[in-house]
Amino acid sequence: MYTKEEIFKAVSTVNDPEVGFNLVEMGLIYDAVCNEAFEIKVTMTLSTKACPLHQMIVQWVEEAVLRELPQAQKAEVEVIWEPEWNISMADEEVKQKLSSGQY
Repeated sequence: MYTKEEIFKAVSTVNDPEVGFNLVEMGLIYDAVCNEAFEIKVTMTLSTKACPLHQMIVQWVEEAVLRELPQAQKAEVEVIWEPEWNISMADEEVKQKLSSGQY
């Protein structure tokens, strides 16, 4: 089975196209689990409910898991809205760049 850390590493290959940071460093990935059948579920949110790329980002996450984790049999993404994402959930470097407009 894959660990949460391994799954997060796979998902970190997906960047938010609007700001160019990966989804993990932005704090958008809340959890990830892998069962004994190598079926992986990623729980995440988006920066806004009105995100026009909602379906594409979900697809990119699923594709990244299957591409980066060769034993993965299935990848499922659950998008949740609680807790609501905010900038404080991002890594320090992302917070600094977003708050200063350097992205």
